[in-house]
Amino acid sequence: MSISQGIFMSADVQLHKVRNIGIMAHIDAGKTTTTERILFYTGKTHRLGEVHDGAAVMDWMEQEKERGITITSAATTCFWRGHTINIIDTPGHVDFTVEVERSLRVLDGAVALFCAVGGVEPQSETVWRQADKYGVPRIAYINKMDRTGASFANTLKAMNERLGSNCVPICIPAGEGELFSGIIDLMSMEFIVFHEESQGTTFDVVPVPQDMMAITKEYREKMLEAVADVDDHLLEQFLHDEPLDPDKVMAAVRLATISGKMVPVLCGSSFKNKGVQKLLDAIIDFLPSPVDKPPVIGHAIGDTEKPLERKPNPTEPFSGLAFKIMTDPYVGRLTYMRVYSGSLEAGSYVYNPTSDTKERVARLLRMHANKREDVKAVQAGDIVAVIGFRKTTTGDTLCDLKHPIVLERMSFPEPVVMVSIEPKTKADQDKLTDGLIKLAEEDPTFLVRVDDETGQTIISGMGELHLEILVDRLMREFGVGATVGRPTVAYKETISRAVECEGKFVRQSGGKGQYGHCYMRMRPTADGSEFHFENKIIGGSIPREYIPAIEKGCRDALANGVLAGFPMTGIYCELYDGSYHEVDSSEMAFRIAGSIAFQDGAKKAGPILLEPIMNVEVVVPEAYVGSVVGDLNSRRGKIMGMVTRGSELHVIAVSVPLSEMFGYANTLRNISQGRAVFTMEFSRYAQVPTEVSRKMLEKVSLT
Repeated sequence: MSISQGIFMSADVQLHKVRNIGIMAHIDAGKTTTTERILFYTGKTHRLGEVHDGAAVMDWMEQEKERGITITSAATTCFWRGHTINIIDTPGHVDFTVEVERSLRVLDGAVALFCAVGGVEPQSETVWRQADKYGVPRIAYINKMDRTGASFANTLKAMNERLGSNCVPICIPAGEGELFSGIIDLMSMEFIVFHEESQGTTFDVVPVPQDMMAITKEYREKMLEAVADVDDHLLEQFLHDEPLDPDKVMAAVRLATISGKMVPVLCGSSFKNKGVQKLLDAIIDFLPSPVDKPPVIGHAIGDTEKPLERKPNPTEPFSGLAFKIMTDPYVGRLTYMRVYSGSLEAGSYVYNPTSDTKERVARLLRMHANKREDVKAVQAGDIVAVIGFRKTTTGDTLCDLKHPIVLERMSFPEPVVMVSIEPKTKADQDKLTDGLIKLAEEDPTFLVRVDDETGQTIISGMGELHLEILVDRLMREFGVGATVGRPTVAYKETISRAVECEGKFVRQSGGKGQYGHCYMRMRPTADGSEFHFENKIIGGSIPREYIPAIEKGCRDALANGVLAGFPMTGIYCELYDGSYHEVDSSEMAFRIAGSIAFQDGAKKAGPILLEPIMNVEVVVPEAYVGSVVGDLNSRRGKIMGMVTRGSELHVIAVSVPLSEMFGYANTLRNISQGRAVFTMEFSRYAQVPTEVSRKMLEKVSLT
């Protein structure tokens, strides 16, 4: 055996002992508290940090400490049973959903948290769908079993009904609410009682109480049924009532979890220090290591038809994905990267095929929230931060200089809320520009543009809270003095019918002139895609080299709609004829002609306004349901459904235009005397009703 084989084998063995996981859930389900307990029990921290005290290690930003919410996904590494666990704690608020999206793209497994009282909440469904999109195996943890109103059975039922997954308990609670005393392990049929005086670090393992035996056996039967589905030998034993080998049952649960056929469900109370060690065991036992995942698929540079793959192996050529950019006040620009194959040393160079640049790896860091630890080298399966990358942005591939590959990029939702921001003094102008550039690098859902007509700087984001946090960061981190306008909606425009249009640009000013001429057909896109351009010219009425210029002209015109100047979307353009001049034609002339044709067509094609529609879920006591529904109807809301939760809570699902939802938090608080809560996430763009559109356009024409 050669030395290199020896290195590979030892590294491969180590790779089996790595878990890259994310913790995801709806806001307030207890993600950060659970992560804090994991760090405490694995010896990473020596005191318990609480979110409500502003002392949580993973919520290190000032805004997170003040608000008691997670805003940015924080990464850390801890160790359990000889395994390395890289954890990313993600936000639960829908405005920061991009943090979850980009984290799931690079993780091997996830822990989905659910509140035993709230059950499956809107953001729980959103993150579950995101995990489905990237095929991330997961385990579920029903938290807050000690809370009044906690129901393990109801939460489990809601998970199976609303998430479309096979959620199977491997632990059940002994008691609920104030009577919650510990957990029963269905694998070993043992009752685990945690010692409160030791903060849950010690516990007793005792036989299952007699009064719990019937329900325990019932849940165990269901678990064994689910497991037998993935192992024919176990199924045989199960059907013949033969005793099952515990090791084989464990292996079958692992196989079912990694293949996505089953989601093991655990329970506990992180705040009361009960059940977290069992969750850690489940992360090791059931979630995949980098070796359990299939090779990552990419393609050759400039050839999307030629697939390439990289195995999770330290001897393969290096490949990695930059999934997050951060500005650190001490070390500057940090690029978070997942290494998929090969190895990388500090001081070496990598290639970025997206920006076609060579990047130097100045330093490699293992992160623990906002603390850093230098490492000399990393290998497949690692999640690290890199100092030294200048041209790399979120979603870029990094690879070996001699073996280039382009990995699949991430897709991000479009911003729906915008505000204007202006510096207070001349000195603030440079700080504002610098701050906006850095924040836009960090957050792909934060867009900055300058309004051509007013000269104002407009920033766009995913919601009011998102923009509020970003403006707060501008003022604190970058010392910017700025005046911020009121939030406004990111409207769009589209067309409603098919038309033919012409664009002609002719200039004669002595000497060489300008000549560009084209005919196009325009219609709404069938699939709702943003813009599609097709060249249908036969016979060379326009030379091929001018076709891209016409498309660019159309894209230029997309930026400013013909009704109120909002960006246009959902348009299909077909170029079918035109003419050119041997001497005077140029790319610029055809670009202008394309823009003229597009604007001409857009005016004739029945332009309409589109507005963002939000999915809103309001949880309200029965006494206030009538008032809440009446208020939602007055906001042009469409009630999609209503269900009861518990004895007196009602959950109202409603579809409402975003423009009607500004300031809703205060209104809802007043209507319900502070007892109702709501969540809101972007759903789709839809046509603005004629009457509302007319009033809007009158306002625009007056300004």
